[in-house]
Amino acid sequence: MPEPAIELIGISKSFGTVRANRDINLQIMPGTIHGIIGENGAGKSTLMSILYGFYQADSGDIRVNGKPAAILTPNDAIAAGIGMVHQHFMLVENFSVIENVILGAEGDPLLKKSIAKARAELERLEREYGLEVDPDAIIEELPVGLQQRVEILKALYRGAETLILDEPTGVLTPAEADHLFRILRQLKQQGKTIVLITHKLREIMAITDTVSVMRQGTMVATRETAKTSVEELAELMVGRRVLLRVEKGAANPGAVKLSVKNLTVKDSRGVTMVDGISFDVRAGEIVGIAGVAGNGQSELLEAIAGTRRAVSGTVDLDGSAIEVVGHADPGELRDRGLAHVPEDRHHVGLVLQFEENENSILGYHDDPRYLKGPFLDIPAIVQDAEDKIAKYDIRPANARLRTANFSGGNQQKIVLAREMEQDPDVLIVGQPTRGVDVGAIEFIHKRLIAMRDAGKALLVVSVELDEIRSLSDRILVMCGGRIAGERTPQCSEGELGLLMAGVEQPEAAI
Repeated sequence: MPEPAIELIGISKSFGTVRANRDINLQIMPGTIHGIIGENGAGKSTLMSILYGFYQADSGDIRVNGKPAAILTPNDAIAAGIGMVHQHFMLVENFSVIENVILGAEGDPLLKKSIAKARAELERLEREYGLEVDPDAIIEELPVGLQQRVEILKALYRGAETLILDEPTGVLTPAEADHLFRILRQLKQQGKTIVLITHKLREIMAITDTVSVMRQGTMVATRETAKTSVEELAELMVGRRVLLRVEKGAANPGAVKLSVKNLTVKDSRGVTMVDGISFDVRAGEIVGIAGVAGNGQSELLEAIAGTRRAVSGTVDLDGSAIEVVGHADPGELRDRGLAHVPEDRHHVGLVLQFEENENSILGYHDDPRYLKGPFLDIPAIVQDAEDKIAKYDIRPANARLRTANFSGGNQQKIVLAREMEQDPDVLIVGQPTRGVDVGAIEFIHKRLIAMRDAGKALLVVSVELDEIRSLSDRILVMCGGRIAGERTPQCSEGELGLLMAGVEQPEAAI
């Protein structure tokens, strides 16, 4: 047997009273794709951050290709042939691709030789691995899938033989995820070792050779992927049997709660993103919107929520018009019973430097429950946050912790708890389970169905077709800013995919 490419021996790490990793042992064999799965807060990202030198373990050893390695900084990891693509990209958005690739690895003060060398090396890497990207493109002008390729190119340019990817498909469309997997298989064929951190079990089954399962900071099992199943992995992750499908009864739609008529919205460049859309959402139903990212779904939700001005059209909330063309007021909409879970939790849903309890009332801070006279009632706010933490299983259970220190999935649960617990009449949700583990997905889906059954009107946007088909009572498909068709949840994924691509299909019976 060859030496492991990476071996972690007895790794432990604590942050104050929180034990993120507990005596972890792990072997990753060379030339394989090794998955690491676990619930949000299970310690996956912490473990890989130790391997990459962001954190130092409190105890334990690291071996690379059978030899002890002292990895105290990312530079040490890079020198050991380890690269990492983070869940949230580490790119300078107004730099070009080639400038980002050489950043931190410049060879001369004027950069002329460095850029020429990098350009030649990028051409070689693109040929070998199918990582085509314009080296002179500006990062902020690239779609997210290409930005991820730049991160991979950065690691390969620095000589990475082992590549760690942290939740790499959390921001990708299904088509982009498929292309990423083709790239990973090509890297494996070229002898690279891949470590894939994810919570998506079907992706684990599709791409990995071996999978290790973490739960509450410990390593509970390692399996050959071909000899395990989605059901076994889910149970190992959560510690109990997990329902992998949405159980719901038939919808009982009532009065129209949200009505959108001829809505047109443009983006900051003046490009029409929503083009004359009309639809209704009734009490007691979930309307799902499917579509490839970038086809107007984000702008649609923002216009309804009052965070983006529409060009024309009308939106009625419970029979009364809301301002969407002039100056919209999201606070007024909240007061009128509309809650919004935004797609981008980092830039819109949360203030990451705030404590968890502060984010748990964001937008509702003038509610009398949180006030003592003219001042915020801090003990009441903290108690309210602790109640939500317990109800939504947010980890770590610390209402005074900065929100930036929570995992992505737990940040998502903070936003969901804040909006759902207001008991709104209308809830609009963008990507409800993005970055969320299988146990939390089950919980969130149950909560959404419970709101529907309580007579609430829900509009849900998701790029996950399984999620849209499982949750929705009616599905609207967006393509090019328009409604390409309406379907029932019983329609096939292939039929939805054709509509998403703009291929006209005969109308199905609704």
